[in-house]
Amino acid sequence: MTPKIDHIEITVADLDRAEQFYDALLPLLGFDLKNKGRGEFPGYEHVEIDYGTADFSLGLVCPRPALREEAVCRRKPGALHHLAFRADSDAEVDRLYEQVRAIEGVTIVSPPGRYPEYTPDYYAFFFKDTEGIKLEIVHFERPAYY
Repeated sequence: MTPKIDHIEITVADLDRAEQFYDALLPLLGFDLKNKGRGEFPGYEHVEIDYGTADFSLGLVCPRPALREEAVCRRKPGALHHLAFRADSDAEVDRLYEQVRAIEGVTIVSPPGRYPEYTPDYYAFFFKDTEGIKLEIVHFERPAYY
């Protein structure tokens, strides 16, 4: 089997707010909003928004009402630490940075820069979505290291 992630679902505090943010972000990363879907499963207190592509889907899920006020803590066991999206070049990282920083509600954690502690050519920027979830756009020559 070739390692490949099929989908990731992220629980967010405010589904409507997160949907607005991801509707602005994901088309910059190659997602087509025509493929966005919504599912509601009342018996499970579950509403989901799915952004699908032929290769990968990202889902946003509402929290259970009893857990709605819990704060995001990326170091909590079971939590998503961060999610990184791969760019095709350093120039694409720079272009995406300019577009991402214009999205309402985004928090830039660090602007584009080199991170030699990861690999000598690791170039990335980090930001948080409206829910406090840390995201990254990165470029490096992965095949050279594996």
